[in-house]
Amino acid sequence: MSLKPLLTLSTALTTLLATGLVLAQEPIQPIALVHNINLAQVELGKKLFFDPRLSKSGFISCNSCHNMSMGGSDNLKTSIGHKWQQGPINAPTVLNSSLNLAQFWDGRAADLQEQAGGPIANPGEMASTHTLAIDVLASIPQYRIEFEQVFGKGEIDIDKVTVAIAEFEKTLVTPNSRFDRWLMGENTLTEQELAGYNLFKNSGCVACHNGPAVGGNSFQKMGVVKPYQTDNKAQGLAGVTGNDADRFKFKVPTLRNVELTYPYFHDGESDTLTEAVEIMGKLQLGRTFTDEENALIVSFLKTLTGDQPSLILPILPPSTDQTLRPTPFD
Repeated sequence: MSLKPLLTLSTALTTLLATGLVLAQEPIQPIALVHNINLAQVELGKKLFFDPRLSKSGFISCNSCHNMSMGGSDNLKTSIGHKWQQGPINAPTVLNSSLNLAQFWDGRAADLQEQAGGPIANPGEMASTHTLAIDVLASIPQYRIEFEQVFGKGEIDIDKVTVAIAEFEKTLVTPNSRFDRWLMGENTLTEQELAGYNLFKNSGCVACHNGPAVGGNSFQKMGVVKPYQTDNKAQGLAGVTGNDADRFKFKVPTLRNVELTYPYFHDGESDTLTEAVEIMGKLQLGRTFTDEENALIVSFLKTLTGDQPSLILPILPPSTDQTLRPTPFD
């Protein structure tokens, strides 16, 4: 019997064990592929995600603030709502949002389904109501047919709408970043990027930015060592719990695709990664990074950009004579 197959198997097992050891030792894990998805709900949810008729103006869709061409965000300090209203807080990316422990900066939505219903009825965002949005969908025969195909017989309601949107959003993961491939044993990082990762770990950044999403799994106070100065009125978790101890505690943002999701922080006041790293070092860690150290960390952060969702834009079913017309200027 030839020893070659045994040697090949031995090499593969050694590589697998070594990779497992690396993963066990690292505070960050690779983004996993999506499993257990209802594809019919995903296709319906994609249409709803891109359909501006869920808004009063007929102009704003989920994709307006969570643009699939811009890292799942809008690259604005705060989003633009109905009648050009300024939003109260920076729009988090929708990419990898299924990995968050809760939704919104203050965690007021437990999951993606609960989050999906909020903007539709928010007067500062899409400015419709759940009733009006359902009336619009129910007036369109193609939507009625698709909802019945996906959910069975019964009226369209807001629960079905948000279930479908959430199921689509679960697919918006970004695996296969160069850092993930390094975690899996490939030689994909430069010396500078690896030095940046080690500095990121040894400085204490991983105390909050860990796990597959490199964040999103805890609430932390903004301004641990020094207070964070901002004109933004958001109170963070305290607005949900009513506890003063939770004031200025926000959900730690994911650092996945962070080079795409500028500006940074809940108020969007930090325009660049360099500035964000400097501020976080001083306020959260009590450390002033040198320009060289800052550049190393930024180089590592850019390795967290994964494969972006590849989407074919849905063709939305046309309105009918019975469909409520938008009122963008009222």
